[in-house]
Amino acid sequence: MSEGTSVVWDAPGPGQWARDRSHMPAGCTPIVQHIVSRAMPAGMRRMFHDLGAPLDTLDARFVNGQFYTRLRPLIAPDKPSAKLPPTVVLKLASRLHPGMRRRTRTAARTLTSEPWNQVIHDWHHGGKAAIEAENLRLQDAPLAALDDTALLAHVHECIGHCLVNWEHHFWLHGYDLGPIGRYLFEVGRWGPTPTELLSLLEGASPSTSAPARTLVELRRAVEASGPPPATLDELRGRSSEIAAAVDAFLRQRGVVLFSRYDLDGIALGERPDLVLAVIMNAEHYDDAAAVDARTAAVRATVPVEHQARFDLLLGQARAAMDLRDDNGPTTAEWPLGLLRRSLLELGRRLVEREVISRADLVFELQPDEVGPRVFDGSPDDAELRRRHDARQAQKALDAPVVLGMAEAAPPLEALPKPLAELVGMVQTVLQHMGMDGVVTTTGLHGAGIGTVPVRGRARVASTPEQALDVLEPGDVLVVAGTTPAYNLVLSLAGGVVTAEGGPMCHAAVIARELGNPA
Repeated sequence: MSEGTSVVWDAPGPGQWARDRSHMPAGCTPIVQHIVSRAMPAGMRRMFHDLGAPLDTLDARFVNGQFYTRLRPLIAPDKPSAKLPPTVVLKLASRLHPGMRRRTRTAARTLTSEPWNQVIHDWHHGGKAAIEAENLRLQDAPLAALDDTALLAHVHECIGHCLVNWEHHFWLHGYDLGPIGRYLFEVGRWGPTPTELLSLLEGASPSTSAPARTLVELRRAVEASGPPPATLDELRGRSSEIAAAVDAFLRQRGVVLFSRYDLDGIALGERPDLVLAVIMNAEHYDDAAAVDARTAAVRATVPVEHQARFDLLLGQARAAMDLRDDNGPTTAEWPLGLLRRSLLELGRRLVEREVISRADLVFELQPDEVGPRVFDGSPDDAELRRRHDARQAQKALDAPVVLGMAEAAPPLEALPKPLAELVGMVQTVLQHMGMDGVVTTTGLHGAGIGTVPVRGRARVASTPEQALDVLEPGDVLVVAGTTPAYNLVLSLAGGVVTAEGGPMCHAAVIARELGNPA
C-alpha cells in the first residue's frame, strides 16, 4: 500500500460484516487467508446444520487484510433487509418454510439429546489423540532430507491438514461454545450476571492446568539441582531426567504457534529463552475453594425450582470449557506451526540458492504459487518484498468495526421455541466474545475479570514477540487483543489489559485459568 493511497472499506458481500480480531490478526498472510476463509464457513455451516440453528453459516472474508465475519441467515441470505416484516409474517415464515421446519425438528432433538456430551466424550476418548498422531507424523518428517519435489508435496499436505483441522476446529465450537452459550442464556434469565456466571468456570480446564502442573514439577526438579540456569541448554544439562522432561514437553508444544494465528507468528521451540522462562516461572493456580464458594452464592440467587437445572447447565459448561481450551492448540495452532516449519525449510533453500533474500518471504506466497516454478524465482524477490510491505501496512490500518448495511434480526419470540433457544445461545456467545460488531462505549470502559486487583509495571506491546522481549514476570501486559496463541505469554504476566474482546474472549478465558486479573 503506497503512501497517499486512500483505503476503501467496501463490504465484501451483502449484509453487515463485523470485524473480528479475536481470531485472526490484521494483515494475514495469503495462505492463512485461503485457509480460514474456507474452513470457517465450512465448519460453521456443518455445525449449524447438525445442531438445527436457523442459520446458513458464519461467513468469513478479508478486506484490506482485516478479518470480517457475518452470520448468514438460512432464508434469503443474499437479500438482507434493514426492516423486518410484521411479526405475524415472521412467525408464519419460520413455521412454513421447509428448511426452517427441518431445522426446528433438528433443534428440538439437539436440546433434548444434548449431543455436546457425546462430542466431548469422543474428544477425550480418541478424537484428540487421532489429531495429535497426525500432527506428530507430519512433525517427524525429515524436512532437510526431502528433495524439492517431496518438500513441495509436504507443504501442500500441511495446507490440506490445516484445512481439514481448521474446519473441524470451527465445527467443534458448536459443542464447546454451545453449552457455554446455553448456560449464560438460560441461567441469565434467573438473575445472575454474565460476569458472575463466567467466574464459575474458573479451573474447568485440565487442558490448561495439567501442563502447568507438569511444568511446576520440572521447575522444582531444576531448582533442587542447583542455582537457576542461565540458558535452556544449561537447564537440560542438569540431568538426563530433566532433559527427557524438556524433550517430552517440546515434542507436544515446540511446533505449536504461540504468538498469533498466522504463519509469521513463531513457535515455542524457536525461542529457547521463552521455554526457559516458562519453565522457571511455572505456577499452578488452584482457586477451587473460592470457585465453590462463588458457585454456592450464585446458586442461592437462582429460584429453588431451577437450581437442579442450574447445576446441570453449569456442569456441562465446565466440561465444554475444557474442550474449548484444548481445541485451539490441537486443531489450529499445531497444524499451522507444522505448515510454518515446512515453508521455512522451503525459504531456507530459496535463500541458499539466492532466489530470495529472506526465508520469511515465502509467507507471501499464494497456495498455487508453491510449486516447481518458485525455485526459478516466480514470483521473484522484489514481488514478494512488495507483498510483505503491503501486508505490514495493513497491520497498522484503523479498520471500521462494521461494514455494510445493518441487518434486522428477527425477534426471538417470532421463532419456534427450539430455534429461539439456539439463536439465543449463538447471539450470547458472539456478544460475550466481542464478535457482534456492537460498539458499546465511546469512552474508557471495561469489564473486569478476576477478584483480586494487581499492581505492576505496564508493558505495552503491539505483537506477542514484542511482549516477550519486554515482559518480565509480574508485569501487566497491555495489548489491543489476544488470541489463544497468547496463552504462554499471559502465563508470564501478572495481569492483562486488552482494547478489544468480551467476557468470553481468549484473554478473559486464560486469565481466569491462570488467576490473572484482566
